Amino acid sequence: MNQRVCKNVLRTGNEMVDLPDDVVIEFFSRLNYQDRANFSETCSSWRLLGRSQNFWHSLDLRMHKFNMNVANRLASRCTGLRKVQFCGIESANALIYLRARDLKEINGEYCSDMSDDMLILIASNHKALEILQLGPDTFERITSDAIKEVAACCSKLKILRLSGIRNVNGVAIESLARNCPKLTEISFVDCLNIDMKTLGNVLSLQFLSVAGSLNINWLLALEYLNMLPHLKCLDVSRTDIAPDALTSFLSTSKNLLIFCALNCPAIDNSPSLVKHKNIKGGLLITLSTNIFRGVCSLFAETTMEERNVFSSWRNLEIKEQGLNEIMIWLEWILSYSLFRFAVRHQTGLNSFWLSQGVALLLSFAQSSQEEVQERAVDALATFAVVNNETASIDSALAKAVSQKGGILLLLNLTKSWREGLQCKSAMAIKNLLLDFGVRKVVEEVGGIHVLVNLARSANRWIAERAAGCLWNLSAGEMDKDAYAGLVQVLVDVISKWTTHANGVADGVLNCAAGTLANLAANNRCSMLIVEVGGLTALLRLARRSRYIQKQVARTIANLASHGDRNFCNTAVGDEIGAVEALVQLLHSPCNGVRKEAVVAVSNLCFYARNREAIAAAGGVEALAFLAHSCASAPHEDHDLQEMVARALRKFTVSEAHSILIGARGGIASLLKLAQSVAKDVHERAAEALWALSFCPINAIQIAHSGGLGFVAICCTLSMSKVVQFLSALTLTYIYDERMDEFCRARASSVDDLKSRIDAFRFLAMKSIDDFIFAYSDPPLLSSVATSSSPALLTQVAESAHILEAGHLRCSGSEIERLTVMLRNSSNELKTCAAFALLQFTFPGNQHALHHASLLNNTRARAAVRAGAVAATAPVQSKIFAKIVLRNLEHHQEKTLR
Repeated sequence: MNQRVCKNVLRTGNEMVDLPDDVVIEFFSRLNYQDRANFSETCSSWRLLGRSQNFWHSLDLRMHKFNMNVANRLASRCTGLRKVQFCGIESANALIYLRARDLKEINGEYCSDMSDDMLILIASNHKALEILQLGPDTFERITSDAIKEVAACCSKLKILRLSGIRNVNGVAIESLARNCPKLTEISFVDCLNIDMKTLGNVLSLQFLSVAGSLNINWLLALEYLNMLPHLKCLDVSRTDIAPDALTSFLSTSKNLLIFCALNCPAIDNSPSLVKHKNIKGGLLITLSTNIFRGVCSLFAETTMEERNVFSSWRNLEIKEQGLNEIMIWLEWILSYSLFRFAVRHQTGLNSFWLSQGVALLLSFAQSSQEEVQERAVDALATFAVVNNETASIDSALAKAVSQKGGILLLLNLTKSWREGLQCKSAMAIKNLLLDFGVRKVVEEVGGIHVLVNLARSANRWIAERAAGCLWNLSAGEMDKDAYAGLVQVLVDVISKWTTHANGVADGVLNCAAGTLANLAANNRCSMLIVEVGGLTALLRLARRSRYIQKQVARTIANLASHGDRNFCNTAVGDEIGAVEALVQLLHSPCNGVRKEAVVAVSNLCFYARNREAIAAAGGVEALAFLAHSCASAPHEDHDLQEMVARALRKFTVSEAHSILIGARGGIASLLKLAQSVAKDVHERAAEALWALSFCPINAIQIAHSGGLGFVAICCTLSMSKVVQFLSALTLTYIYDERMDEFCRARASSVDDLKSRIDAFRFLAMKSIDDFIFAYSDPPLLSSVATSSSPALLTQVAESAHILEAGHLRCSGSEIERLTVMLRNSSNELKTCAAFALLQFTFPGNQHALHHASLLNNTRARAAVRAGAVAATAPVQSKIFAKIVLRNLEHHQEKTLR
């Protein structure tokens, strides 16, 4: 190339910058085809340069949409195209429209629907082809007929690599032998049938791989291959080759330098072949041999470090041509086998991965061969993953990658100008970040900054992988304050990709929203999300896919979880459309979305204003309907059931909402949920029923739904102490004087139900009495009745205390009702009311101070004091009331201190 200078190429300020041709060519060659085309249309100078054939020798189409229309637009620039890489069947169909007649190399992946006709069409339009590579798919629709025609059309073919062909017959191979005199390398990997006899006729063959192929008679096959005069290297990895066939071949082979037999069970289990072994100056490679040492032995220069042998070879200034070809092939077939082990999650290879497999992958990830490098990175992305669905990873393998410098290497590869490598490297980091140790390493080496820059990519695949890395990085118990800088970037990413149609950028949006959801659990980050407009950006996603909706709801749930620790809960309620969007998500057909929406609604209820807004938007009805559907579902989702019962409980603080729940069938649904075998569901539903029963109309509904018997049974037979307690309280609400007053006021409409309730009274009272007795010690109570010793009172309190009830919170109305109940004519109700007040004021309980403050008015204290000395009250009731008074004194003293 001459050193003519391209004028007027770049401008900085008012000065023109002149760049040499080689700099301009390098700059253009590192752009994807879309950016090259766009740059060439910016001005006349760029247009002239952009159409130069120097910039269109190679095209990597894998990361972009490539179809017939795109191909036609690029065709005028591609007359000198030499190499093309594509992905997918649509790209394969469009390939001929580039009209690149002098194309030398075609590399296609993930186009398993390719047919004979399409492959023949591609071959007939590119007769100068020297390298054809299709894989790693299974090509069910490609037959030997197509291979025969490829050979007939492409006489200059040097390398043919195909995977997953059902049948490679003798006619196809004979055509290759006859028409392609320069054919030095064939790879028929993972094929079902190969005519090995005819392969012996391809006399130009130097490199052959039949890795993973089946139905081969190895004794005969190797006899035919021994007839090839120039065969240097043979790969039979992942096949059923037997030790005797291998031994026979090695003893008679004249020219073979490399025999690769990775993961061949019969070879691996053969004692005579497990050690490194020379083949007349060559090399045998198995899982048990030291691959680095063996490769090192190929070089006359023995000062190379074994583990650096591949990088040392790449850095040699002068390379011996024959050995160089062998090393290129060796990198290719080894990386391919390791890739296959990884994506198929081959079992029993952990020892191999730890001893040398990881080191090999990291070495190949630095290869100058693009396919080798990307395949190694692909393997790093998958080999340590134990289960994709549960997002679990083998920590030992992840640690090995980290300890050998793999994390820093992968982070550096994300800075590559090649978009495919960027994307694959980000995917590898994303998966490895499932391990806590890797997260720490990424933080320590400044990986957050690298991934943030990557998330800004204009390529949606790269942006998605980078956002996925940030999502995994932000998970777990890491210090999320350090991630505050991510918030603005993630909001920008969401705003940028929201403009695309549904489905186009859902992967990016899902990962970005998922990361924000993780960060929203942190106090500082949650405030930043609101401050920079993150909530507004998220709500624009509320009608996207169910995966995105789930992350939107989860983010709002976490924002609202901070209660009064910051302003986020009220900010969500104030955000236009936020409450309405959440209520709509409660109706989602997806369980995951519903769960997160229920949690969000439940958290927002921390403030009465939000609760009222949710109810006004139809949230109560939505929850009642959801309770019915999940209580009736054939396949129980206990998590959802517990969440719905918990959310309904939050609305019972309002009488109007409580009545609405009952009117919408919530009582019957909660009774079903309360019968669940799942402890959390059982307890949450019982708590909601207790709170709902405070309203007499709901108590009537419990009776109408046949729930009296179930509630009575739960008083003594439930396995949960807190459910026993709540069931006894529910019965006290149903049978106290307020209920009687309600029924008298509506005698004509509730007569039948009142009769049913009255008929059940005896059993209800006995159930309450039995429940109280279970927490009473008669001898101890007798001693307290005569002495009132503080120590004895403490013993009674501790024996009666239900630790599991410590989270329960009562309203002022509920506390007042219990104090009034201390004067009830029923001894059972008196005692249960005193027992309940003991629980609610017990020191150390979550809301004990709140309950004590509600009891501190004169009338309430007087009621408790009267209950403690009432002559007609049961002993338990009086003693429990005394303990309540002592609890109130304790809280008062604590407050004064």
